[in-house]
Amino acid sequence: MYFVYAVHKASSVLQGHTKCMGALSPLDPSSYSRPELAIIRHISLSLSVDFDNQVLNGEATLNLDVLADIADLPLDISNLKIHSIDTEAGTQLQYKLGEHVPNYGANLIVSLPKQFTRGEKLKIRIKYTTDPTASALTWLKAPQTLDKKYPYVFSQSSPIHARSILPCQDTPAVKFTYDAEVTAPDGFTVLMSALRGEVSHNKTKFNQPVPIPSNLFAITVGALDHRPLGPRSNVWSENGDVVRSAIEFEDTEKFLRAAEKICGPYNWTQYDLLVLPPSFPHGAMENPCLTFVSPTIVVGDKSLASVIIHEIMHSWTGNSLTIKNFEHFWLKEGFTVFLERKVTASLIEDPVEAKRKRDFRSLLGLEQLIEGVETLGATNPLTKLVLNLDGVHPDEAFSIIPYEKGSLFLRYLEDLFGGPEVFDGYIRSYVNKFSSKSFGTEEFKAHFLHYFKDSDKLNQIDWDAWLHGCGMPPVIPDYDKTMTEEVTALVGRIVNINVTLSYNDVEKLDVHQMIHLLQQLVVNAQLSLDRLNSLGKEYRIIVSKNSEILYRWLRLNVISRNDSILDEVFSFLNSLGRLKYVRPLYRELYSWEDVRARAIENFLENEKYMSHLTAYNLRRDLHLSD
Repeated sequence: MYFVYAVHKASSVLQGHTKCMGALSPLDPSSYSRPELAIIRHISLSLSVDFDNQVLNGEATLNLDVLADIADLPLDISNLKIHSIDTEAGTQLQYKLGEHVPNYGANLIVSLPKQFTRGEKLKIRIKYTTDPTASALTWLKAPQTLDKKYPYVFSQSSPIHARSILPCQDTPAVKFTYDAEVTAPDGFTVLMSALRGEVSHNKTKFNQPVPIPSNLFAITVGALDHRPLGPRSNVWSENGDVVRSAIEFEDTEKFLRAAEKICGPYNWTQYDLLVLPPSFPHGAMENPCLTFVSPTIVVGDKSLASVIIHEIMHSWTGNSLTIKNFEHFWLKEGFTVFLERKVTASLIEDPVEAKRKRDFRSLLGLEQLIEGVETLGATNPLTKLVLNLDGVHPDEAFSIIPYEKGSLFLRYLEDLFGGPEVFDGYIRSYVNKFSSKSFGTEEFKAHFLHYFKDSDKLNQIDWDAWLHGCGMPPVIPDYDKTMTEEVTALVGRIVNINVTLSYNDVEKLDVHQMIHLLQQLVVNAQLSLDRLNSLGKEYRIIVSKNSEILYRWLRLNVISRNDSILDEVFSFLNSLGRLKYVRPLYRELYSWEDVRARAIENFLENEKYMSHLTAYNLRRDLHLSD
């Protein structure tokens, strides 16, 4: 998943939910299920898409291995209407529902027909209907889509929202294969996080032969078109986006091959991309076989293609190598950011230039980390790499910290143990060790210590400070600052009102240096409105189509209290749902007292068009939560 911008303290409301959630799994503080007693190995699904009522009608057959003596089977659900539960032989089973807790769902306890013992197989069938407000599903009416002709639905199961689509053990500690048959209205295309099989009339079959955790279960249904990108890739989107998307992502196969050189063979067979409507809350989501992509990264010059490399790396770190619960989220995202930058650098022929650009990206990440720590507070426990999520919803814990602090830790280790020449061997060993497994930080640490057992560098690592310390990490690598120093010098010129600005100042900067320039101004500079207007015009920022540049430009104007640009700011906010952009902008608007009421009014008018995750977080930012 490409960074979700959420840096907030866990709310007291959610902290209080622990008491009413009942007995939680000893494996996962965010799940009611007990996979140490019986674990799902395969799910067979039959789904029917109902756009009129905005629901999925489903039948899920769960195949489990029994690991201990049990008479009841606890599962995770959220707002599912259960019609019936029976055995393979047709015996109706009794069940009871625990109290529904907002955003956590409820405990579905199925009474089994007999006492099952270790080693037995268990199969149950559950018929159900999702709720129109299912947190994992975003239903769009035709006017809310790009082509504005047909309705659309897409899912976002991560971190713990799969339970609103199907009854399951909604924890990454459980990985299962699945097959599905989906019925949709004529003229619609169905895609899932699986290999697409036979399409007959309005039914589409799927098969996912590689075990996945529930947070990677995905489905989308819309009026979609596609173009081939390579021997194992297509790009899908609404018709209006498909041609430019195919051009933007034409290097996908090259990225896959570069990733395989570091991590080994890609074992998911197909790697497709789906460009979603603008309301998608993330930059991208690494669903197996089908990466979901925000249209905000389709900018016409491939400058944001590193997002695709990030999601490709998740095919190993996250999808194949899976965390056991979201307290270890840094293992998923920290490793992926680290590998994303390695692969991106490997595509540059000149090794000096490759290192310089890798270090530049790392420095940009360091700046985001500093801002994230400052926003949360240096003593906030959510700034640790290894979290305690008792009473804290995983959505609350998402921030830049696991991405950048985790990646920085790995870069520190790489530098300490001899650089890429040595560390790349460790990466391959790590991938081989944990492939297809769910594991946590202690397992990572034990493997690392074993791999480098003969090195005298091990005693230099302060494991407790890195893994369990709040705030900034104990060591910052010695990055090459050449590219950042160019930007820093230019910032000095911009804030000096006696210097005339000219496009010549920036014409040799690459896109990411321009992004860095604007970020520096957002964080550090106080510009007059005249200077701000000159900056936008002379540096041609106001005509940029790059979402990263436009977002920072608008944020800089809001910070500078430039009310002449407010219409453009609200137009930008209402055109997309990507959290990385909308949360900071709404926070800045809320802090601007004269504009606060308009910001709240704008949110309330547009909340119905937002994904659950976007609306949920913005309600907190605007102090509208219950």
